[in-house]
Parts: sequence; C-alpha cells; structure tokens
Amino acid sequence: MTDPDATPQPDPLATASRDIAEVPAVEIISTAALHLMSAAAVNLGLAADLPEHKDLDEARSLIDSLAGLLDAASPSLGHHHAAPLRDGLRSLQLAFREASSIQDEPGQGPGEKYTGAVYPAATK
Repeated sequence: MTDPDATPQPDPLATASRDIAEVPAVEIISTAALHLMSAAAVNLGLAADLPEHKDLDEARSLIDSLAGLLDAASPSLGHHHAAPLRDGLRSLQLAFREASSIQDEPGQGPGEKYTGAVYPAATK
C-alpha cells in the first residue's frame, strides 16, 4: 500500500534530464574528447599503471573518433577550448606512429583524414 501522506519522490530521469540541460555543450564535448583521449592513451601503452597494455587497433579507432569529433566541434568550441584538445590529438597520433611497427603512409594514420598528415617536429 502507498502512504497517501508521503511526499512524492522526483522522477530520476526527469532530474537527470534537468541536470544535463544545465551543462554547456562545450563541457559535454570536451568531456567526451577527454574520455577518447584517455582510452587511446591506455591502448597505446601510455598509462602509468598499465604500461604493458597495447592494442593499436583499438587506439586507431579511438584516435579516428577523437579527430572526427574535434573536426566537427571545433567551430563550436572556439580556439580556447579546441587548441589543447587538438594538441592532445596530435600527441596521440605521434605516439601511435611511434608505437606502430608498420608505418602508415603520410595522411593515412589515425585521424589524419581530418587533420592532415602528422609528422614529428623537426629537430635542430
């Protein structure tokens, strides 16, 4: 039986929808990008607590997804938010190139269809 004097409880789905409605798009996009970056780094063997783990197929998919997200979202993010994410993407692309025993052709590496070919910085 239900107590007629009980205070009705809020619908958890309605509360979640209200909560997400208050979060700016730039934060949601940035959070998604950071999750993709973190997962790619782990699959490249860059995680301090899991350095022996490497799955380059997974890393490629994650880097491709990150590059596509940033390509699509950069105009909405603005330079202030997009620049550090693009720097992180480039670092992951270079780490992938370094970790891969079979090198992709320039422009064919993960995410390069969105970013163009990625090369290591020239050394002096």
